[in-house]
Amino acid sequence: MELLQQNRCFDGEQRIYRFNSNVLKGDSRLGVYLPPQALDGEACPALFYLAGLTCTEETFAIKAHAQRLAAQLGLILIMPDTSPRGDQVAQGDHWDIGQGAGFYINATQAPWAEHYQMESFIADELYTLVLQQFPIQQHRVGIFGHSMGGHGALTLAFKYPEKFKSVSAFAPICAPSQCPWGEKAFSNYLGSDQAVWKQHDATALVSEKGALFNEILIDQGLQDQFYAQLHPAAFQQACTQVGQALTLREHAGYDHGYYFIQSFMDDHLQFHAVQLES
Repeated sequence: MELLQQNRCFDGEQRIYRFNSNVLKGDSRLGVYLPPQALDGEACPALFYLAGLTCTEETFAIKAHAQRLAAQLGLILIMPDTSPRGDQVAQGDHWDIGQGAGFYINATQAPWAEHYQMESFIADELYTLVLQQFPIQQHRVGIFGHSMGGHGALTLAFKYPEKFKSVSAFAPICAPSQCPWGEKAFSNYLGSDQAVWKQHDATALVSEKGALFNEILIDQGLQDQFYAQLHPAAFQQACTQVGQALTLREHAGYDHGYYFIQSFMDDHLQFHAVQLES
């Protein structure tokens, strides 16, 4: 891993790394926040944050204002990019497909399958790498995300509960099989078989796998301009049917952006700190 940037932040360090990914077949960038406890060599719990459409490894670090409380709680924050990048990587026709829009799944269709293996990248390659490189407590790793990244956090948590012990999301795409964003991404990346799509749909996964977590936290703005794409009620219904504890908080006046995320970031970090202690 090559360290590209490091900045002091609340007595910890916000860093940007570059490394060659075997899974993505090219260079990838990674944001990491190390709280002061980690800089002192203390093993800490860690949170993966998966960002949304068009975002990069820097978006969360700059916009979410998570570092202050992460420093107090002793949480390492892991911030991957949202897709493979580079001239050799297939480009989409719009911001909701292709680079910046990897959807945290393993593509099976040309031209995407060559590089777009984001599920394996996050859950296998990157997970292993950060546990080797940073002082992370192996059994105290959680995951959260926003929008497309909220979809990624929920689906990867239910696929890999042995790796992720806690999960939350901001305005996640809860049922991508049933919305235009998901339909476009899945048909391109996975093909036309909707049974395959269900393997990457949080609402379908919770129905299939049952209650795996002590609690899930989701925050959703009611002025969200993309609300019709997100289907939080479908996810809530699926959780109720299988007995999966879910706190779904809907907030009047809040939209889909990072001012909304800032407003409830502390709640999510505290939620994970408690869940990872249990």
